[in-house]
Amino acid sequence: MNSGPSDPATTGARGTAPGAGRLCLVTGATGYIGGRLVPELLAAGYRVRCLARTPEKLRDHPWSGEAEVVRGDVTDPGSVAAALEGVDVAYYLVHALGTGRHFEATDRRAAHVFAERAEAAGVRRLVYLGGLLPAGVPERELSPHLRSRAEVGRILLASRVPTAVLRAAVVIGSGSASFEMLRYLTERLPVMVTPSWIRTRIQPIAVRDVLRYLVGAAGLPPAIDRAFDIGGPDVVTYRDMMRAYAQVAGLPRRLILTLPVLTPRLSSYWVGLVTPVPAGIARPLTESLRHEVVCHDHDIARYVPDPPGHPYGLAKAIELALRRVQQAQVATRWSSAAVPGAPSDPLPTDPGWAGGSLYTDERHIVVPASRAALWQVIEGIGGVNGWYSMPLAWAARGWLDRFAGGVGLGRGRRDDRYLRVGDSLDFWRVEALDRGSLLRLRAEMRMPGLGWLEMYAEDAPDGAEGDPGARASRYRQRAVYHPHGLLGHLYWWAVSPFHAAVFGGMARNIARAAARQPDPGPDPDPGPEPGPGVGSRPR
Repeated sequence: MNSGPSDPATTGARGTAPGAGRLCLVTGATGYIGGRLVPELLAAGYRVRCLARTPEKLRDHPWSGEAEVVRGDVTDPGSVAAALEGVDVAYYLVHALGTGRHFEATDRRAAHVFAERAEAAGVRRLVYLGGLLPAGVPERELSPHLRSRAEVGRILLASRVPTAVLRAAVVIGSGSASFEMLRYLTERLPVMVTPSWIRTRIQPIAVRDVLRYLVGAAGLPPAIDRAFDIGGPDVVTYRDMMRAYAQVAGLPRRLILTLPVLTPRLSSYWVGLVTPVPAGIARPLTESLRHEVVCHDHDIARYVPDPPGHPYGLAKAIELALRRVQQAQVATRWSSAAVPGAPSDPLPTDPGWAGGSLYTDERHIVVPASRAALWQVIEGIGGVNGWYSMPLAWAARGWLDRFAGGVGLGRGRRDDRYLRVGDSLDFWRVEALDRGSLLRLRAEMRMPGLGWLEMYAEDAPDGAEGDPGARASRYRQRAVYHPHGLLGHLYWWAVSPFHAAVFGGMARNIARAAARQPDPGPDPDPGPEPGPGVGSRPR
């Protein structure tokens, strides 16, 4: 899939300027911006190394074969030092937001580790994407989110490595949390009573321009050691943004009323109720809108010149993002990064596992369809296709999760047909994917334990259909639950009476859906996801 011509500021033949084979380290490559920055750097001729706590999440990205991936954590000095060895430019695109009340201390510690190790490794340039700060507002009055971003920027600038801190407000791009918030609020509420922050002036920027500036920052002269404000040409209110979205999307004009008593906390619950963005992520976004965030300058253009038509205006940014959504070409989403506080433990091995109780629910059924047809149904599960059993029960579980502060079912899928390791899928995350045979999902809903759901497409047992020429395969399904404490055991026994209807019905309905599928041909090769290559660079 081609995304059209590349931006002039980020293109160049491989091995020539601007990258000329220099090595860049990208932290946060499993996140929204980092996952899009890697192919941009590769297209500009840079060599790229990614630092990730879970490298497996990057396995299925179209660019994975062209970038080096190392395991590590920005709070671990040893792994950071190893990752920075031989690096020319290091991108710091991580934060601890949402990991608990002490996330600012975690951000502070990680930034100090990264700055110190970059200095020791002889890195020539640090690049950090932070938040645009309001003018004249004391730092103590900023939201914890913006306050921490500002502190991280200061720590990196205080190092002896030349640092470029790029400060952006609202980023408009397909799959960004800000865009999803804007899209769902506008589409779902033709008449809305809104918090007073929708009248605050902000300066949004298209994700394509953010990426262009990030790539350009790698080539800044060594003497440049400062922060830059980056934004689009339009200074608007959030109300203006909603009306602009409605116009671009062809929706009737929205009636928007303001209610000054909605606090940031209540606003985040309101956003979490209406949009797929949960309250825990919506709150820092809404808190950041309390103050006017407008660029103080556009000095970045002196060093990273703007091509004709750039930076994009708000309407163009919305149009491009909406087009990506409609064409199912969303490269990364706000949910690409793991949910803060969600379990990340690997599936315990059994029967040799000795870590405590492990409950399972197993189902298998012979399917009168080819294995390839069965796999199409398995890989298409969730999102608009649902979960093939008791939709009201799944919806109720999703709402309970949202009320408990979880992600609920609203996240949907990044792509309607293909999954990759690390993708969010409603209130699950893809933990393992052997295309054509296995999909393992790890639960990210709130519950007193850890849960997994495995779905297998297998060859049918010999003679299963009685007719040697008949198409047949076998669907195998396993739900695994590791309880935490007494409450975890009680939870399993409370829901187990419903398993026959939920999991049994799911297996039967998946088999029926596969039988109705047209045969896609040979069994799929369990390789990487079909999709755009590095050169097409979807945004």
